[in-house]
Amino acid sequence: MTLETFITTLNAHKGKSLLFEYSNNQFAGTNYHLTEVKNATFETVDCGGNINNWQETQLQLWESASEKGKTDYMTVDKVLDILNRVDTINPLWKEKEVKVEFGNENFHTSIMNIASFKINDTQLIASLFSEKTGCKAPTECVIENAKETVSSCCEPASKCC
Repeated sequence: MTLETFITTLNAHKGKSLLFEYSNNQFAGTNYHLTEVKNATFETVDCGGNINNWQETQLQLWESASEKGKTDYMTVDKVLDILNRVDTINPLWKEKEVKVEFGNENFHTSIMNIASFKINDTQLIASLFSEKTGCKAPTECVIENAKETVSSCCEPASKCC
């Protein structure tokens, strides 16, 4: 999902609470804050020696320990205000994919995609999902299955790192 689509969805649901579901029926707490908005550029080299480049926008969520027990979630309006403020300081990449960085004492920190939204009268729920890690150059490394050992992929004569 692009940041533009995310913002458009938020604009259509002003006045609602915004929840982030990071696992099935597991939500960032009512004490979450949007603490950082990142325009991130990645320049990578995979194990086959291929160069990869992409950009994305990351929204970092954090749960405040001092606000545990808070009863209300952050509103869509508040998140829009934060995004608008950030955009005036450092223009957002609205055409790029948006991801959410989150972790708490019950869930390891992950950078997750937004899969979909669940909507009811008072809430907009962003359902998140994590992509599995995989080899980006399986043809160069001749990886046939997940049980294959690293040494077979990275033999001295192979093109792998």
